[in-house]
Amino acid sequence: MMSTGTHSEQSLTPGAQRILDVASELFYWRGINAVGVDTIAAESGVTKRTLYDRFGSKDNLVAAYLEARDRRWRETLTARLHDAPPDPVARVLVPFDVLPDWLAPSTRGCGFSNAFAELGDPDHPGRRIAVAEKTWLRALFRDLLTEAGAAGDDVETLATQLLSLHEGAIISYAVANEGSAAVAARAAANTLVAGALSGHPVDRSSSR
Repeated sequence: MMSTGTHSEQSLTPGAQRILDVASELFYWRGINAVGVDTIAAESGVTKRTLYDRFGSKDNLVAAYLEARDRRWRETLTARLHDAPPDPVARVLVPFDVLPDWLAPSTRGCGFSNAFAELGDPDHPGRRIAVAEKTWLRALFRDLLTEAGAAGDDVETLATQLLSLHEGAIISYAVANEGSAAVAARAAANTLVAGALSGHPVDRSSSR
């Protein structure tokens, strides 16, 4: 699990958690740059001074929002991998399996990609978290492929292909209103992975 140096949810006071919860909803649904601390404070039922006392700055609050989202995403994937069958192809496809449930309440697309687009400063702590999330997912694909028996330079290429399919599914779901995007991306990923691991059968559950 990454550490960004911001507030962990476990260490927040109830008041600070309420601020973070409200800010997270506002940042995701309205946009980071469109939401000011006045709005967050008002909707949280606190003063701006309290908000700054708890988080120090809006930048830190943005980072806390993304860090919490990143933590939930990683924990979701980790839990699903723990329960996944030992079949190597099925394990590589787990990040696609979690997409339907993850996307259902997220019709504005990926919060990390949205934040990356809004935060132009490469040193912004929130932008670094967004970059780290995508880097982590690519590394997870690479590690799962390696565990499954893939080897050589093809592992890096295939990990990038899987990441691209995964991110493309999120965009298609949110922007093109393509409800079957996650299933279609999983089927394509299944074909790629089964081809790379030619000794293993195609996971037929990709057609579900």
